[in-house]
Amino acid sequence: MTFIFSFFKKRLYLHRVSVINRDLEIGRDYLENMSMPLQLEASRLVSIGPDIYQRDQRMIPGAANAWCSMVESAAADQVVLQAVSAFRSVDYQAGIIRKKLESGQCIQDILCVSAAPGYSEHHTGRAIDVTTPGFAVLEEEFEQSEAFAWLTEHAGRFGFSLSFPRGNPFGVIYEPWHWAWKDPGKPR
Repeated sequence: MTFIFSFFKKRLYLHRVSVINRDLEIGRDYLENMSMPLQLEASRLVSIGPDIYQRDQRMIPGAANAWCSMVESAAADQVVLQAVSAFRSVDYQAGIIRKKLESGQCIQDILCVSAAPGYSEHHTGRAIDVTTPGFAVLEEEFEQSEAFAWLTEHAGRFGFSLSFPRGNPFGVIYEPWHWAWKDPGKPR
């Protein structure tokens, strides 16, 4: 019974995502040809506290616990890790893209830096964009920070990995700030 429910829930989600992407004029050919997998929206989220803009950020419980432990461990090494953005709903992601379209950006350029709704790791509640004081937010220069060096060396101990390194197979720009948690209890 659970399998049947999950099957229909996923089909409804895929339909919802398809309607949103059609409304944004993200072509079906793009979605079929990209290598980004569909990312299901998390339903059970917990607060990890405020981000740098004082907005409450949420992640799934395992990721939230790992993030908080990682922040504490970094702080013990005099490294500050700050949240920029964690969970994003499909509707929020669509809003980001709409704003960029309204500002005159073309959809092809947008999709190099923002995943199509339904395909962002942020939907899962496992991804987080990170910054540190003194560095521009969501910019490649983050790779020059002590925080990035610390994450590169230690994030794996907490289950986090860099999702979009240079030359990634997804066609997404290099994002040294974007890290995702992989549940150690599930196969990768």
